[in-house]
Amino acid sequence: MNSFGKRFVFTTFGESHGKALGCIVDGVPAGLEVDETFIQSELDRRKPGQNAYATARQEGDKVEILSGVFEGKTTGTPIAMVIFNTNQKSKDYSNIKDLFRPGHADFTYFHKYGIRDYRGGGRSSARETAARVAAGALAKLLLKELGIEVKSGVLAIDGIEAKNCDFDFAKNSEIYALDPQTEEKQKDAVLEAKKRHDSVGGTALVQITNSPIGLGEPIYYKLDAVLADAMMSINAVKGVEIGEGVHASVLKGSQNNDQISKEGFLSNKSGGILGGISNGDNIEIKVYFKPTPSIFQKQQTIDIHGNEVECELKGRHDPCVAIRGSIVAESMAALVMADMLLLNMGRKVSDLKKIYT
Repeated sequence: MNSFGKRFVFTTFGESHGKALGCIVDGVPAGLEVDETFIQSELDRRKPGQNAYATARQEGDKVEILSGVFEGKTTGTPIAMVIFNTNQKSKDYSNIKDLFRPGHADFTYFHKYGIRDYRGGGRSSARETAARVAAGALAKLLLKELGIEVKSGVLAIDGIEAKNCDFDFAKNSEIYALDPQTEEKQKDAVLEAKKRHDSVGGTALVQITNSPIGLGEPIYYKLDAVLADAMMSINAVKGVEIGEGVHASVLKGSQNNDQISKEGFLSNKSGGILGGISNGDNIEIKVYFKPTPSIFQKQQTIDIHGNEVECELKGRHDPCVAIRGSIVAESMAALVMADMLLLNMGRKVSDLKKIYT
């Protein structure tokens, strides 16, 4: 499936080395002011080639809106956006066109479809996420109307974890680091891995503030379940935690419960979600990325004929996919929240009366 959401629905298309990537976003309410400069700035945060900590591929990632917007506002019809690829080097992949790259989706795509686009992974490439960020920017414009903010940053790289989280600092960090005290160590870990033709994993932290109480559709479309679904759909993500996450499994109930006063919750172990429904507190999501599988070391693999061979990659790849991946996680969270807001509108008769009477 290439679509996500129920009311605020987006569909992405395109491949890493194809002509273009893009998305169609359906369900955006009419009358939303579309800030194209903001949408482009979101893509600029994710785009490659910005520094030594990302792939050297140079893509402007310039987004063009094709439909659904008139005189700067949404019309209520599907919004189509396209991002043309300008810096493909498909010849870098000619030596591995019949090989299965370890850690990549080559093996599974080939066995599922009987064919695969070997140029950078085609549809399975993380380049597809540029279209998600474009869609996510629209979602953020809708959330902004209600004062809801989605932020992200890099919590850990190569096991070096932030002690304090400053989302404002992360905005200006080259690696979107949350903690100025650990930023340099995290940077060194990325560069050391790059020097050794290797890669490192990392963890992104996404925080949603000013969420209203009541978002989430039990039983089978819970807010935390859909957020986890959204994060796990991102390339290289291998784990997701909401709030206290797996650590809650070693706590006592007396330690894990968020006690309540008339001023609100006294702690936030739940990560802002109870029973699959937002409780009004900050929603916090940790997203765990594996090391980038594209490394420049000889590795053992097989080819499409079953022969054992050595694989030695060329090309341009991120030494730590979690860095730019944090922006994608932020965008996916925004898309989920926009969808949940629209789904929640008709849950009470009183809400319907406000609209129709």
